[in-house]
Amino acid sequence: DIVFVELPEVGKSFNAGDAFGTIEAVKTVTDLFSPISGKIVAINEGLDSDPGKVNSDPYGDGWLVKIRLSDPDEKDGLMSSIAYEEIIG
Repeated sequence: DIVFVELPEVGKSFNAGDAFGTIEAVKTVTDLFSPISGKIVAINEGLDSDPGKVNSDPYGDGWLVKIRLSDPDEKDGLMSSIAYEEIIG
């Protein structure tokens, strides 16, 4: 169960691969890494009161951040959710 999510401030910039926050479960804390380079334009403040949405609704109310791309070509290297599901089983 996820108990806490720490997200960056809006306006902060990250490169692909940079840690931008943390996610805490009952027994572990894990860094969150940016899949692309860009600037944070929104964070999901709803996770403050219900961090479990990251697991229960990751494509809806459990979103983490919105990033304005600094290099749109980086999108080409991202994996689709379907391809990811195939890898993790």
